[in-house]
Amino acid sequence: MTTNPRVRDWTEAELGVPGALREVVRAPAPVLSARGSDVDPTDPAVVALAADLVATMRVSPGCVGLAAPQVGVGVKVFCVDVSEHPKTREHHGTFVLCNAEVVSGSRNEKAREGCMSVPDFTGDVKRPSRVVVRGQLPGTGEEVELEAEAFEARALQHEIDHCDGLLFLDRAAGAHAVYARKTYL
Repeated sequence: MTTNPRVRDWTEAELGVPGALREVVRAPAPVLSARGSDVDPTDPAVVALAADLVATMRVSPGCVGLAAPQVGVGVKVFCVDVSEHPKTREHHGTFVLCNAEVVSGSRNEKAREGCMSVPDFTGDVKRPSRVVVRGQLPGTGEEVELEAEAFEARALQHEIDHCDGLLFLDRAAGAHAVYARKTYL
């Protein structure tokens, strides 16, 4: 199975609206622990939210993904762009997915994660290092499926967790696997 080429070719210009910067909410904000609602990816409000997520991600140092609950909106929409991160091997560039889910995953690996909504801590989280994710593109509603590995796979799962009301702290291997952040974003 191969990744739908629409994901790799997608750009935020397709949204047709400029993104506005949004404030990132921090734990323990209730929206971060509530399961997000499915959305109509063709709804103009969802398209505007997608543009806002990309714009906010772009100006946030070290940010490789941002989910709607992180800006206070309890829906299943997120953006990812790991292309500039030093841990990235392969990637799909910048993209936004609506109503995404992990279809399959394999090769569990433990790695350190951080989060803009939990700025004071990082934690060791075990996740599949290869995933297949299915979702819809904002604007068109086109269903896409993509395969991701390594760092991009981790970022996708992290953002999907946000949409499901989970933080990386919920998946950390215990209190001994949570650390004070040494470098602040």
